[in-house]
Amino acid sequence: MAAIKAFGAYLPSRIVTNSELAARLDCEPNWILDVSGIEERRYAVPDESVASMGVAAARECLDHAGLKATDVGMILVSSGSSERRFPGPASAIAHALNRDGIPSIDLPIASAGSLFGMAMAAPLSAMHGNVLVIASEKMSAIAMREPMERGVAPLFGDGAGACLIGPAIDPGAGSARIIDYILHSDGAFADDLRLEFDAPLAMNGRSVILQASRKVPSAIGELLDKNGRTAQSVKVFLMHQANQNLMDRVARALDVEAARFYSNIRRYGNTSSASMLIAAAEWWRDPGPAAGDLICFAAFGAGFNWGALLAG
Repeated sequence: MAAIKAFGAYLPSRIVTNSELAARLDCEPNWILDVSGIEERRYAVPDESVASMGVAAARECLDHAGLKATDVGMILVSSGSSERRFPGPASAIAHALNRDGIPSIDLPIASAGSLFGMAMAAPLSAMHGNVLVIASEKMSAIAMREPMERGVAPLFGDGAGACLIGPAIDPGAGSARIIDYILHSDGAFADDLRLEFDAPLAMNGRSVILQASRKVPSAIGELLDKNGRTAQSVKVFLMHQANQNLMDRVARALDVEAARFYSNIRRYGNTSSASMLIAAAEWWRDPGPAAGDLICFAAFGAGFNWGALLAG
């Protein structure tokens, strides 16, 4: 059995408002807010990379856990916006943390990568000890490529999140045991959300929303049923922050109030695979888990890949 020990996050300092983007996209600022729930997002400066943001999030996570990088036995890094084909950011992040020599693996799974990383880390922690799961995205470099689309460009922001998962031996206060997880993939819709090399992001928004609004609550329900729990027994749902309207749909499908779904998309936009960990880092800081709290993580992304993870 494994436990979540801590979270960390990093957000660039530059704030980009809807008004700034609307002027470039020939639309109204309130239209962006209405269709997405996003009011502003963060953009990295040119010298901030996927790797450097991931390192910052990892260091905060380790500080919150009261551990050092030398206590980490494996690193898993998710990013769909890495600056090069290979190598991915995992080895660079490990090097910056002075952890050369340990297995450092890239998971190029946009949006759902952090969830898949957490699920993979749970059994791997039995062999490698503490596993650091990092998701880092510089989506602004992709979203702002010409020709910009008003249905795509305003949605995305930059940032990184990190989660430390280790053996559940006396996990301590502020920790949560991983109970179970469900993961799914379906390549039939791969072309509906894709990023070709040196090309703008291609997204069939109608298909993505339709599939996500069906598949996410189905996966959560499957996981809860498998473990004899109900949606009403979950303290908080920490979901990939793709779109506020989507999160509200998932809440209605599960028959729980929308307030149970922690949301920070209004301030940060969609940071792809980093978003779920950034949201978790904020919630873990305030109010954070109490004894007996049931926490459900969920994500949906390109591939399509989706799933849910239960902790408590």
